[in-house]
Amino acid sequence: MNRKTKLLSYTVMFAAVSYVVFTYAKINIPVPGGGSVAIHVANAVVVLAAWLLGPKYGGIAGAVGLSIADILDPLYIASAPKTFFLKFMIGYIAGTTANRLGLHETEDPKQITKITAISAVAGLGFNVIFEPIIGYVYKRFLLRTSAEAAAILSTWLGGVTAFNAVICVCVSVLLYRALYKQFRNIFR
Repeated sequence: MNRKTKLLSYTVMFAAVSYVVFTYAKINIPVPGGGSVAIHVANAVVVLAAWLLGPKYGGIAGAVGLSIADILDPLYIASAPKTFFLKFMIGYIAGTTANRLGLHETEDPKQITKITAISAVAGLGFNVIFEPIIGYVYKRFLLRTSAEAAAILSTWLGGVTAFNAVICVCVSVLLYRALYKQFRNIFR
């Protein structure tokens, strides 16, 4: 199997895993004004995919998998376009940061942990900042929610996004440490 076919196959696999993790392993919390926010670790799968497949393919895997999850869930269907953008950016930023810090050039476990933690914080930090901002704009101007309701929903979303990010940094670093040796030579 050539490199491109392997990359596409693993991209589809990670899209499916991110979909399954979000769909079947999340806790929905209802918020005032309707809708809900979810506590989940699917973003850890996006970050892991970006480290193993590269920024572009990892970002695409997360964007596709989690957008499909949104489209198929009545609670999140309206969020699918912003999900696609935000999840792609999580993967792209985490993968690019890891590459620039030399993740694939080191064998030192401490260095691997440091690089993965920093790059996970970079990607998920982007999401912590921009998920509530884009969520507010999206709810306020595209879904025509009142300013007060959009602000309340964005505040809830910001808190849950930050909580998810902390958990996802830890989970993604642990998953990478467990899996990187099996994946390291697949694409080299």
